[in-house]
Amino acid sequence: MHSRNDEQGFGRRDFFRTATAGVAAAGAVLSPQDAARAQEAARKAALERIASNSWPIRPLFKQRPMPPRPAGAPNPAMQSREQAAAAAQAEIEANPNAARALAVANAARAARANLPDAAAMKKTYGEITMLDFPQFTRDTFPGVTRMDLFSGLFGDVTDETMFFPGANGRPGGFDPMSPSGRKWLDQLANTCVKTGTYVQHISNNAPNNLADYGSPEADARRKAGVELAKRWLEGCKVLGVKSMRMNSPQALGPSIRPNAIARGPGDGYPRNIDLIPLLEAAIESHREMADFGGRMGIKVTIENHWGLAADPMNIRTIIDEVNHPYCEASPDFGNWEHEYNLVNGLKALAPYASSNVHAKYWDRWGDRNNVQRSVRIMLAAGFRGTFALEYEQGPHDGVAGAKYLYDEVLAALTTPTPVVG
Repeated sequence: MHSRNDEQGFGRRDFFRTATAGVAAAGAVLSPQDAARAQEAARKAALERIASNSWPIRPLFKQRPMPPRPAGAPNPAMQSREQAAAAAQAEIEANPNAARALAVANAARAARANLPDAAAMKKTYGEITMLDFPQFTRDTFPGVTRMDLFSGLFGDVTDETMFFPGANGRPGGFDPMSPSGRKWLDQLANTCVKTGTYVQHISNNAPNNLADYGSPEADARRKAGVELAKRWLEGCKVLGVKSMRMNSPQALGPSIRPNAIARGPGDGYPRNIDLIPLLEAAIESHREMADFGGRMGIKVTIENHWGLAADPMNIRTIIDEVNHPYCEASPDFGNWEHEYNLVNGLKALAPYASSNVHAKYWDRWGDRNNVQRSVRIMLAAGFRGTFALEYEQGPHDGVAGAKYLYDEVLAALTTPTPVVG
């Protein structure tokens, strides 16, 4: 079986595997003082396995001003999305198989009814930028020094020279190789040194079209996505980042991947003929990115993140076919299409990960979202990387939710409880 977990982890933490297993028994054979020291050592080692995550904190971030839409101007894209959402909701409500999921969704919506909006959160916690996030990490999550940063929050929102041009006169995404963008990245690197923090992982939504195929135009889009990924890898090398996820929700084909046809060519048996070219294009893209990432010392990762990547077997296929030490998985505890994958999908990806996972809580799964169980699944597979605190949605605001995940992950890392299915 393909495994990334035999690679070098965080050196001095090798003792942790035995430390956590022995903490409970230590009190029986050690003096109270020695037992306390053993527990503190295990806790310190566990905290080095936790990473803050900027995604749930994003409502606090200063935003770029967007040019106003002309008064009374129609927004066809918004109208189309609203109509599609209404049609999808009607279809779900008519489907008896959706009854349980609807009940969970309605309960979750009720629990979120009184959550603060971004303005209220900023009033409570303050407004920040990514240059403030390292200190925010130290202040908010005691003992945590590692970070997982979301690409959409990079850059100085008052300086348009570090962003690509966007559509319709609106600003585009951060350009890590622009002169001003590189200067900003140097500032972030210096801030990390001053605060004693480290960029473990970047969750990068910038590259798109990594599985496009079928025409010269599509291949040009795929190659442009790969080139953008390379710009991020080269630009962010200064941060000392260990790994970078490259697949946004739109990066690996349509959000709903193709199904098999009923009668395949020649033999009349079911066969998925539309999935193969998507996989071939994705494999080629990740091979190119892994080669470049290897030269930068940064692992390119695939997250279970819709499209091809909604199926853990597709992720394993891409990684196995690329067959490169700088291409691996970065599993997410909650990004699944059905609840059985909360356990089984995670178990399928765990041996393919070594650098970072998203320790996620998402109320779409109700009480099936067992964070401690998921942490222990990763540990049982030999995972030696970091658990990033990605609170997607639930009864807490993003800051309180991330603190909840801090407690859950820390408990799983320091309590010797067997993994249960």
